[in-house]
Amino acid sequence: MGDRAYNSSSKPMLNPPPRALNGGGGGGGGGGGTANGGAGVPVKPQQYGGGAPPAYRPRPLPPPRRRRKRRSCCCAFCLWLTLILIGLVFVVAIAAGVFYVLYHPQRPTFSVTSLHLAKLNVSSSSDLLTSALDFTLVARNPNRKIVFVYGDIAVSAAADGIPIGTASIPGFVHAAGNTTWIAATLASSGNNLDPTAAADLRSKKRFPMEIEVDTRAGVEIGRFKSKRIGIRVSCSGFDAAVASAKATPSTSIAKCKPQIKIWI
Repeated sequence: MGDRAYNSSSKPMLNPPPRALNGGGGGGGGGGGTANGGAGVPVKPQQYGGGAPPAYRPRPLPPPRRRRKRRSCCCAFCLWLTLILIGLVFVVAIAAGVFYVLYHPQRPTFSVTSLHLAKLNVSSSSDLLTSALDFTLVARNPNRKIVFVYGDIAVSAAADGIPIGTASIPGFVHAAGNTTWIAATLASSGNNLDPTAAADLRSKKRFPMEIEVDTRAGVEIGRFKSKRIGIRVSCSGFDAAVASAKATPSTSIAKCKPQIKIWI
C-alpha cells in the first residue's frame, strides 16, 4: 500500500485503534480482528477529546455513633443511688419505730407554780427601775429510761413587755421519772427606762408577766449521750401585783412551752 497523505486541517487520532486478541489483523480496508478465530468481539466505541468530566460528589459522612455506653452507665448509677436512698430511709424508719416502742420518748414539761413580785419601783425623777421577783419553776421528766442533762440556765422576766430582771441558775441532771423544783430570784437595780415605758408601769398596779428560760439540753440513754442543743421555755398567761412584805407568794399555775432554739 502506498503512503497516505493527511490533511493538515484534520485532527490526528489521540488513541490508536484496538488490536486483535488472537490471530493476525487485516489490512486497512479489512474488518477488525477476531478473537480465537471465531465471531467478532464488539468493541465499545471510545470518545475522544472534548468531553467534560463528571461533577465531583463527596461521599456522605456516616452518622455519628450514639454514646449508649455512657448513658447506660449514668442510668445505672442513678438507679443504684435511688435504691440506696430508699434502703436508708427504710432502715431509719425501722430503727425509729423500734426506738419508740422500746422507750416511748416524751418531752419534759415545765410550769410556774409560785410567783412573788416583791418590788417594782420606777423613780419619778430619773425613770430608773428597781425590781425583785421570786418564782418557782417545776420541771417534770415523764420518761422511764431517758435522762435529760441541762447546762447553765439563764432566766429573764418581763412585766407588760418591759424587762424587769434576770438571773442565772446552774445546770442539773434531770433523772428519768423525776420532778425538780427550781427556785430563783430575779432582780434589777438602776435600769434606765424609756419615759413612755416608765409612765406605763407607774399607772398600773397589776402587770401581765412573762418568764423565759434559756439553756442547752442533751439526752442520755444508757451509755449513749447526745449533743446538747439550745431550748427556750416560755411561760406566760398570768399576772402579778406588787405584794407587801408579809404577803404570801401566789400559787397560780402557769404552763410553759419548750421550743428548740439552735442559736442559744
